[in-house]
Amino acid sequence: MTATRDEVLPQRPVSQRGAVLEWLTTTDHKKIGAMYLVNSFLFFVIGGGLALTMRTQLSRPNNHVVSTDFYDQAVSIHGTLMIFLVIFPFLSGFGNYFVPLQIGALDMAFPRINALSFWLLPVGGFTIASGFFVPGGAAAAGWTGYVPLSIRQPGAGQDLWALGLLIVGVSSILGAINFIVTVLRMRAPGMSMLLMPIFCWATLATSLLVVLATPVLTAGLMMFLSDRNFGTTFFDPANGGAVSYWLNTFWFFGHPEVYMLILGAWGIVSEIIPVFCSKPLYGYKGVVVAFTMIAGLSFAVWAHHMFTTGLVPNLSFFAATTELISVPTGVLFFNWLATMWGGRIRFEPPMLFALGFVAMFLIGGIDGVWMAQPAMDYSIHDTYWVVAHIHYVLFGGTLFGIMAGLYYWFPKITGRRLNKTLGYWHFGFQFVGFNVTFFPMHMLGLQGMPRRIAIYPESAGWGSLNLLATIGSYLIGVSIMIFVLNVAVTMLSPATEPADPWGGNSLEWATSSPPPPHNFDELPPIRSSRPVYDARKALAKVAAAPGETGAVS
Repeated sequence: MTATRDEVLPQRPVSQRGAVLEWLTTTDHKKIGAMYLVNSFLFFVIGGGLALTMRTQLSRPNNHVVSTDFYDQAVSIHGTLMIFLVIFPFLSGFGNYFVPLQIGALDMAFPRINALSFWLLPVGGFTIASGFFVPGGAAAAGWTGYVPLSIRQPGAGQDLWALGLLIVGVSSILGAINFIVTVLRMRAPGMSMLLMPIFCWATLATSLLVVLATPVLTAGLMMFLSDRNFGTTFFDPANGGAVSYWLNTFWFFGHPEVYMLILGAWGIVSEIIPVFCSKPLYGYKGVVVAFTMIAGLSFAVWAHHMFTTGLVPNLSFFAATTELISVPTGVLFFNWLATMWGGRIRFEPPMLFALGFVAMFLIGGIDGVWMAQPAMDYSIHDTYWVVAHIHYVLFGGTLFGIMAGLYYWFPKITGRRLNKTLGYWHFGFQFVGFNVTFFPMHMLGLQGMPRRIAIYPESAGWGSLNLLATIGSYLIGVSIMIFVLNVAVTMLSPATEPADPWGGNSLEWATSSPPPPHNFDELPPIRSSRPVYDARKALAKVAAAPGETGAVS
């Protein structure tokens, strides 16, 4: 291979200031991916703090820990940050770091656009959160920004919310285009589309959804800002507009968004389970087809969010498409279970979080089957059942998958493996805390507790379940503190992990931990979707051949 510039030129010591500047100006996909992960975790802490504030407020009837105005703002910013600044950027961070490595590329297709995509994120996020510091407070109409309530909210908080989402949307679109071009045009020789790792397929499907759906939200937000500031009436029914325009615009984006937030986690889990079961992924092509079907069907179900509005002329069509999307999702579950069947399962922390993902997302999926029925939806719409459902999908699902990915790829990113014992404690507290928090919300929903309520009377009978949910939320907080402690302790140790500490399958395990700036010194032959496994097996055969002892170091 041709020597890199760093290998030819002598290296000068980098000062602390120079190191910071290097990170701030880098176009290296690995450093950008790492910054995505750190940025997402920081917003996760902010969003989690708002969640604990809400749960503390709801822990007792007639509670007044915070005002109702602040509670509405906390609900809105918590949902917005968790969806747009935490979950999706976490998955984008993994994509930035590992997609080029998994396809054998040197970098993303457009490195400078990649850097721009990242730096727009903290700008957009802090624009949204800055509403807390302006007169009138932050956005308070929920993360969905339903009109006309959001149009009529005084102060600049709602404008900052919309402007921040516009900035984040531009970041997402630029990043998605970059992923699409990288995957389609920069694969290593021999790597056909059907030899790519599943995580790359998940990232590609997610990127296609972003490119097709996010411009719709962008258009809606521009009309929203125009209504609030320039006298237009797109969404104001009092002046000739229509609430339905916002509902259809938002949810035509909003339901594909659910799959933007989960496809990457499916890809992560599909990478982890085969490695820790010592088996290839069962039904690789079936998983690819399932991803494709889910991405397509996600555009045909948006109106199930509007069953109770009277604006959906054909309820049965959207009920049917919503049920239909569960078929390829079921294929994924079958493939994961079939991969585990008969495997030699190693219960390392990445595998535990992957198993937690499978179990929790299954409950969230079953919730969705109930809600797909218009008759049932009329009974539970806008209750705490819906809160339970979205959290079982996006916390029990995606964030468990993200944690699995962090434990799995941490050795590759840092050259250090997170402490196993602390990983077990983290998983235990998070798994128990999550279920103690969100499972009672199903019962609260069936008892009629509305979502986004700040104060409830003692006579409602919701106090015990809310107290239980609040205790669970603090257990989740403890689990995250254990994770932070684990990272801090691990980073103080030397970077001694080998290139392939888990016995992985895909190309990122063919380079050092952490990888060099040029990613690879050389690539193994690519003849299947498991090139590193193939190379390891070939080396083992050579080492075991008669007369060849010592031939392989």
